[in-house]
Amino acid sequence: MGTLEGRVAIVTGAGRGIGREHALLLAKEGAAVVVNDLGGNNEGDGSDATPAQQVVDEIAAAGGRAVTNADNVATWGGAKALIELAVSEFGSLDILVNNAGILRDAFVAAMTEEQWDSVIAVHLKGHFATLHHAAEYWKAKSKAGEEVAASVINTASASGTFMPNAGQVNYGAAKAGIAAITQVAAMELYRYGVRVNAIAPVARTRLTLATPGMGAIFAAEVPEGEFDAFDPSNIAPIVAYLAQERCQVNGRIFAVQGGAIQTLRGWEVEQTIETQGPWTVADLAEMLPTIA
Repeated sequence: MGTLEGRVAIVTGAGRGIGREHALLLAKEGAAVVVNDLGGNNEGDGSDATPAQQVVDEIAAAGGRAVTNADNVATWGGAKALIELAVSEFGSLDILVNNAGILRDAFVAAMTEEQWDSVIAVHLKGHFATLHHAAEYWKAKSKAGEEVAASVINTASASGTFMPNAGQVNYGAAKAGIAAITQVAAMELYRYGVRVNAIAPVARTRLTLATPGMGAIFAAEVPEGEFDAFDPSNIAPIVAYLAQERCQVNGRIFAVQGGAIQTLRGWEVEQTIETQGPWTVADLAEMLPTIA
């Protein structure tokens, strides 16, 4: 029996890459999985249910349970429909893995409003919208006296947390926001039996292969028989662990790459200068350079 037997999971952006590996492992561990993927290209254009259906078929062939969903999580209605599908199809919802994302890279001076809005919508709103509707469901269950042991795993990034990347101001801002959402939601939802964590994965995907200055690194061939540190399957085990009913980890952000897992901390006080009264510009001219 798997560690997730009897649990119901949603994985967004699960048609390819890291999301696909999440869905496959969660199903292997016994969860029923809603495989959500709009099926667009790297920039979010177009739609194709084929990748998601292929993951569902693969799960079914291995004896698991899964269903395809192509709702757009960047819309309020699409996120709500996704949560409702899990409950109607499998009877409950226990695990939400927010993974869907796109890239529309550009430098600050050249970025268009549409490039900014689309990335913020898919990543930041796409995380919050599904989280909101799932939280409504879990809160109602808890208030009705039912036991809830739910887990949310969000997807942040090195870009936006510990390794900002030029050309990704929209992506980095969204990912930093996801880290903040994770910590706030972890504080709010724990009373209802919901834990919220995030991962910042580094792996070979369509998006990382298209990342400026990084594609060649991810595309490098790995000699046969050697450990492939960029294989997206390396990311899924921590998601499966965090998704377990008895896991107690909450409000943490983990950087995950290959065989390494690191805990991340947010902004913290580094140095302090003080004055006994109001600051003057002259005071700051003298003292601020000592810490800046």
